[in-house]
Amino acid sequence: MKDNSLRIVSTGVSKISIPEDSIIPEPGDQFVNTPYVRDLTERALAYLEVGYPVHFAGPAGTGKTTLAFHIAAQLGRPVTLIHGDDEFSGSDLIGRDSGYRKTKLVDNYIHSVLKTEEHYNTTWEDNRLTTACQYGYTLIYDEFTRSRPEANNVLLSVLEEKILNLPKLRRSGDGYVEVSPNFRAIFTSNPEEYAGVHKTQDALMDRLITIHLSHFDRKSEIQVTMAKSGISMADAENIVDIARELRGIGVNNHRPTIRACIAIARILARFEGRARLNDAIFLRICRDVMDTDTAKVTRGGKSLMSDKVEEVIQRVCGKL
Repeated sequence: MKDNSLRIVSTGVSKISIPEDSIIPEPGDQFVNTPYVRDLTERALAYLEVGYPVHFAGPAGTGKTTLAFHIAAQLGRPVTLIHGDDEFSGSDLIGRDSGYRKTKLVDNYIHSVLKTEEHYNTTWEDNRLTTACQYGYTLIYDEFTRSRPEANNVLLSVLEEKILNLPKLRRSGDGYVEVSPNFRAIFTSNPEEYAGVHKTQDALMDRLITIHLSHFDRKSEIQVTMAKSGISMADAENIVDIARELRGIGVNNHRPTIRACIAIARILARFEGRARLNDAIFLRICRDVMDTDTAKVTRGGKSLMSDKVEEVIQRVCGKL
């Protein structure tokens, strides 16, 4: 799941002809496929098989993007990746008139007679959504709620009527593209209270099947931490237990995430340390990585997170 490797295969090794900005994902050797991950994968694939788009919603660090790529790999189709952006407009998804071509003909065959003809032709360039719809690729729209709702309006007809409306400027001259039956869409989003996240229009949410993600179960987090660092299970258990306990401190606090566990484990492995109370390297890493002010636990205006980190480390590692 989250932060496990996903190998991006170059287009040259695929028998499918795809544009340079599309990719073919394949699970890496370190991908941890726990029962929790398998359940999410099976549910999402079932919805996608019927033709419904899937939406993974949850806080940062819950594996939304990695899970989206993992599921896309099971579909066996090229992937078109779009990252939500506040500056997006509809044309950033479907394409735009990017300029024009000028052709000039000068005819002076007859002396003293000059004949000039000029022709202007607009140049239309498809963007990623148009390409995915036309060729039946899998669309991963990562953090789509960071785009403004009006920019995503173009998706409404794509997901419901299976038609992508286009301007007449497009080369083919058609005002629409019929969406390929192979087209599939996977969306991810963070909670609305996150900075830079917009509230999504109800019409779009009504077309998505939303699967809410939380942090992994303890077993999955331990296996992910071990797979990404190579540390022992005992050390991974201590690191994960510290992170999981710290998440319960404060109001609406989702940190530290699995990323913090992986960071501590990797650094610990690099310096051949152990997740023990008598290991100074481990204690220093934990303080640096885990000491975050997002929990907003204060006394007299001073953050108490450092004290909480020390308490949790002592409690978890002191069991041994």
